[in-house]
This record gives sequence, structure tokens and C-alpha cells, in this order.
Amino acid sequence: MRDFAASPYHRKKVAVNKVKIQRQPLDLKKYLRPLGKVTLGLSGAMLLCALFFGIYRAVSSATFFRLKNVEVSNSKRLTREEILAIAGAEPGGDLLRMNLKLMGEHLMRNPWIESVRIRRYLPDGLSIAVTEREPLAVVNMGFIYYLDTKGNVFKVLNQGDRLDYPVITGFSEEDLNTDPAGTREALKATCDLLTILREKGAFILADVSEIHYDKGYGFTMFTSSGALPVKIGSGDFAAKVDRFARIYRELMAQRATLHYIDLDYNDKIVVKKG
Repeated sequence: MRDFAASPYHRKKVAVNKVKIQRQPLDLKKYLRPLGKVTLGLSGAMLLCALFFGIYRAVSSATFFRLKNVEVSNSKRLTREEILAIAGAEPGGDLLRMNLKLMGEHLMRNPWIESVRIRRYLPDGLSIAVTEREPLAVVNMGFIYYLDTKGNVFKVLNQGDRLDYPVITGFSEEDLNTDPAGTREALKATCDLLTILREKGAFILADVSEIHYDKGYGFTMFTSSGALPVKIGSGDFAAKVDRFARIYRELMAQRATLHYIDLDYNDKIVVKKG
């Protein structure tokens, strides 16, 4: 039997199998060094962000312009304290942070205020100028409302409100909803008539207790003395009132015998006796 273990080929093969493969160790520092730089950079950036945020919070929370002086225009209906409370203008507040538009909107919700103007004066001043509505009459529309000089129905009367104004009848809240443009035009005509009556001397607004409006006819006034109907129709109010003013006192001396007076003519007055 041949001894294959002693053959040269076999010895060479065994020697080759005994060779060990040498592996290079992993250099972790090579990979960790750039990662450390990135981490350090991120940490620095976060620190700077935190620093800037802290500075921003400190600056934004600081009040450099505190409100000290508030100028409020004179008003008949609202007191200075009421205006300041509605606007939310508190002395000591941050003047720069005050929302003037919002303050104005709050004031405009009050029915007495027609317009408002608010100005900021650095370093510590604020000016509030309000224009109030002026009642010209009261309108009976189910509820009693004030009517201003521009024909606006603007406030329901409450206990304590003055009632010594001419009373306007013939309008309704339904008219405002179904025919707002026509109703508004008629209310403006009412104001025109009231203004003419207020400006005349012989026959004045105090002589009128009620003005009734009818869509088909126009206006009829009722005198304070005796509630005598005085028909005036629509339009040309100044000329009609002028003619009536000339004979008003004479007619009032006969009012017990009068049924109505009709002014709705171009050149005459019709007196109906009862």
C-alpha cells in the first residue's frame, strides 16, 4: 500500500491550508472624528438659538413705551371713563402693542358713537376722538328708536332716555328688512322736513307732536296744540312750510273749528273746517 501522506503534493497542500488571513483592525476614530465635529456644531447652533430666543423674549416682554397720557374728546352722552373702558385703553399698558383698529371697533359698537379716530403719540400718548349721534326724533316701530340727523335709526330707548322729541310713525322694522333702500330714503326725507321745521321761526319743530308717514301719500304733521292734522305730502317742504308759517298763528286761533289743513299744493293752502 502506498503512503499518500508522505507525498510532496500533499505536504504543499497542507502548508497552504495552514496560512492565516490577517485582517486590519477597524479604525473607529476615523469615523467618530467627523461625527463629533457635526455634533459639536449642532450643539453650538442650538445654544445660539436658545440664546437668541431668550434675548427675543426679554426684549418683547419689556415695555419701553408705557401709556401715560390719554386725550379724550368732549362728549355729551358718554363719559371719559366709559370711553376708556370700552376702548380698553389702560394707563400703564404697552403703547406699541395696543391694537388701535380693534379699539375703534369696540367703540363703534356703542349706538351713540357715529365715528371714532384713535391716534398714537410716542412715547406715552394716545388720542381718542369720538363723534356722537344727535337725536332728531323718536321713531315708533313697535319699539321706540332714536332717529339721528342723517336718517339713521340707531338706538332703542331705555328707561331714563329723553322722550321730548317729535314722534315719527308709519315705519316698521319689517319695512327696514323688506325695503331697506326705500325706507332709508323716506327716513332721510323725514329728517329734511324736521330740519326745515327746526330752522323756521313762526312755525317751529316744537309746534309738531307727531309726523306720520304713508307710502302712498307722504307726510302728515300733527300739531302739539290740539293734534290738528297738517298734510304736507312729499317734497318741496320749505315752500310749503313758509306758506303755512305766515298764517299759522291765525289758524291756531280757530283750531277748535278746524278739521285738517292741507299744504300739498303749489300755491295755496286748503283749510277744512269741521
